Amino acid sequence: DLATALNNRGHIKYLRVEFAAAMEDYTAAIECQPGFEVPYYNRGLVLYRLGCFDEAMKDFRKVLELNPQFEDAALSLKQAIIDKEEKEKRGY
Repeated sequence: DLATALNNRGHIKYLRVEFAAAMEDYTAAIECQPGFEVPYYNRGLVLYRLGCFDEAMKDFRKVLELNPQFEDAALSLKQAIIDKEEKEKRGY
């Protein structure tokens, strides 16, 4: 379906380190199918890599709301919380 295709295209862009373009595709996939947790997770990963921890945590929490068994999202959320705290301690 369209949401899966957009998510997959976003993943290709993510692998090419085309983060802005990947996030556009992930967001389009979410708009197309709001209950599809994978593009939220993938967009959260991009946001995490960009150091946008609050936005990443929001996406990871949405994944867990949609699918509480999504273990990678739970781990990513925990890591984002830790990294945000570390960033704040360093004063960045």
